[in-house]
Amino acid sequence: MYYIHDKVGERVLYMLNLIKKNEELIFDAMRKGGEIMKQAHLDNDVQDGIVEKQGSANFVTAYDVKVQNTLVADLSEIFPQAKFFAEEKENSSEDTKTGLCFVIDPIDGTTNFIHDYHASSVSVGLLYNGKPVFGAVYDPYRDELFSAICGEGAFCNGKRISVSNCDLAHALVGFGTSPYYKDELADSAFDMAKELFVASSDIRRGGSAAIDFCMLACGRLDVFFENKLSPWDFMASYVIITEAGGEMIDYNGDPVVFDRPESVLCVNKVLKEDVLAITRKYA
Repeated sequence: MYYIHDKVGERVLYMLNLIKKNEELIFDAMRKGGEIMKQAHLDNDVQDGIVEKQGSANFVTAYDVKVQNTLVADLSEIFPQAKFFAEEKENSSEDTKTGLCFVIDPIDGTTNFIHDYHASSVSVGLLYNGKPVFGAVYDPYRDELFSAICGEGAFCNGKRISVSNCDLAHALVGFGTSPYYKDELADSAFDMAKELFVASSDIRRGGSAAIDFCMLACGRLDVFFENKLSPWDFMASYVIITEAGGEMIDYNGDPVVFDRPESVLCVNKVLKEDVLAITRKYA
């Protein structure tokens, strides 16, 4: 928890306490979204209302919209003053810079969801005056809920988690292919994947960046990278990874930002410099 005694620090402390007080209500809203996802498979109508958005293989289903609307409605009741920066709506980057702003990906891994691959998640993060203060990711298929409040540690289903201390030679590396930008980024994504595959133990491609980030936060992965992600893909996980002792940075090693798409690299601190020696070539 923050121990700051000026007026700004007092407001931050108040907001962190308010989030902690309402954390279970946020989790309930996310679990409701997860139930909508699972019910779609049971009803066998996931294909309902699939639309391809701008970019390659960039799909949205009626369920993305339904989960998002449910989250916005429920979270608005808990924090009526909050703004929303979410995947399936028109957004203003200015909303992320002042006050409370929820950053939401209603179904992270929509292509997996369409294919009934059971590797999709609900991601909810919270910014306060542009700073990440809360993050949660819910995997309804494993029934695993990862969460963190700034200064309070990271948890999976209430059990504290931490990143690994694995070196690169023994690391398990996860990566994303940035499929929406495959025309411009495919070569660099797979060239970098090959370099890291050769340098590490093995490599994995899961299809939900939010889940992969959480795999790193609890030590199941040791590295994750993707050439281009939007803030709703990684904002919630930033808090979880940071509180678990890891780092989320861009390919140059600079801090990530939360108002535009960019490259994202997540590492434990043991292998950070070895991985950056590779990713900087592709920045």
